[in-house]
Amino acid sequence: MKPRDLLYIARDVLRDMLRFDAAADAVLSRWFRAKPQLGKTDRQILADTVYQVLRHLRLFQTLAAADDGIGGPMEVRLAILGWSGNAPSLHAALTPEQLEWRKRVLAQDAMALPEAVRWSLPEWLATALQAHYGAEYSALAQSLLRPAPLDLRVNVQKTRREAVLDVFARLDLPARATPYSPWGIRLEGKPALQDLTVFREGWVEVQDEGSQLLPLLLAPRRGEMVVDFCAGAGGKTLALGAMMRGTGRLYAFDVADYRLAKLKPRLQRSGLSNVYPVAIAHERDERVKRLAGKVDRVLVDAPCSGLGTLRRNPDMKWRQKPEDVAELTTKQTNILQAAATLLKPGGRLVYATCSILPEENGAIVDAFLASHPEFERVPADSVLRQQGVEGDDLVTQGDLQLLPNRHATDGFYAAVLQRRAPSARPADVASDVAIAN
Repeated sequence: MKPRDLLYIARDVLRDMLRFDAAADAVLSRWFRAKPQLGKTDRQILADTVYQVLRHLRLFQTLAAADDGIGGPMEVRLAILGWSGNAPSLHAALTPEQLEWRKRVLAQDAMALPEAVRWSLPEWLATALQAHYGAEYSALAQSLLRPAPLDLRVNVQKTRREAVLDVFARLDLPARATPYSPWGIRLEGKPALQDLTVFREGWVEVQDEGSQLLPLLLAPRRGEMVVDFCAGAGGKTLALGAMMRGTGRLYAFDVADYRLAKLKPRLQRSGLSNVYPVAIAHERDERVKRLAGKVDRVLVDAPCSGLGTLRRNPDMKWRQKPEDVAELTTKQTNILQAAATLLKPGGRLVYATCSILPEENGAIVDAFLASHPEFERVPADSVLRQQGVEGDDLVTQGDLQLLPNRHATDGFYAAVLQRRAPSARPADVASDVAIAN
């Protein structure tokens, strides 16, 4: 497709995206289906351009409004500022006047602007992050503007990380082991994973390194009964199943059928046979209640604002509002309390979010522990060391706290909780088969 035509498709995509009534990736997928004539390169330029605009939206809107030398709808000017093709495509897409305008606007000194504008954050979020992170605020805000790398998790059921790195080396794909996760690989660029045998055969799954640490905190053992309470598409479920070496019983609960449907092809590739996806109506579902007091370990990757994933989902900062976060904290509290009832004495629960707001993280856990004396907090650093994960900077006040500016991962929080027991007892692996039906 001619770059000039692609520019105006970007304008139309942005017009849809900036309504913020649907996730950006869903809007983009809809446009890809509507425009089958777009080639692979066209799609990449289009995706990179609109996501660049979403990352820098407040800054670009401010700069474009201050110097409107070319006129036209704001979406066109945003697409011009965010254009992410190479130099030849840029010159083919823009008129000489637009090229000159783009150069002049992007040359303005953004450091003279307020920080919230410079880092393209809504005012409420900038205030919240500055209050909590203090001197680290600027570094964190800048890191959230950078695109995330492509991280993979090696399926230890099928292979070793060294073997996969060797495959990538032979394919001339730059890759390296991640610094924290023992299963992680970070790839450079954006290779077509679906075309690679290592992906089709289930040797690797796409998963941010930070997300890979959550199953390590839960540390399930062979033969145990484990529940992934908010499984979604099952990335962490598959990691847990591999740690269990395909033994025991692993339930993947979620309230959304469509999310669990995404788990099925991944499960087939993984080679695991101990995973049981279960759609539940809510956290008090009868299928949940049947497991009360029977489960060895529970992972609660709670629904959250997703503000730790802004490198991948920059639209989240514009779609979330303070009142949404307040509503989420109520839901998080209810889910944590329901999930905790599943544990047998001595059982472990990991509460996690991909949020960087304290009210969704430590505040939820502190309130739970204050009203549930039968649970205690386990220092996350000790658990990680037991799993062979080194990194003194991974833990803050006893809990896992990952930030993109510190760790080059998405923003994650996790607390390890244990139900007190007078003495250790053998794992109860009895199960109710009806739960999976």
